[in-house]
Amino acid sequence: MVVTIVYVSVKPGYVEAFKEACRLNHEGSIKEPGNVRFDILQSADEPTRFVLYEAYKTQQDAAAHKETPHYLIWRETVADWMAEPRQGVAYQGIFPVVNA
Repeated sequence: MVVTIVYVSVKPGYVEAFKEACRLNHEGSIKEPGNVRFDILQSADEPTRFVLYEAYKTQQDAAAHKETPHYLIWRETVADWMAEPRQGVAYQGIFPVVNA
């Protein structure tokens, strides 16, 4: 399993719009054949801070996600709402075991 944890800081005036754009991306992402999880988390202490937890069965599935219409729309829509560049950190999922 391939996991990317994406850290996002959003400009204060765009929090609600960002959440809506993420909802649409989430709904498309969980329908992708290789998707295992796609969670959107908002900091309880700092509402402008978000974490996206993206888990895919294979590296190819994760790469395919970045070519989907819902992701491309999300990326374009939220680009100017970022307080700083988003940061993705790649992980290898250990448990649960997911068969490709």
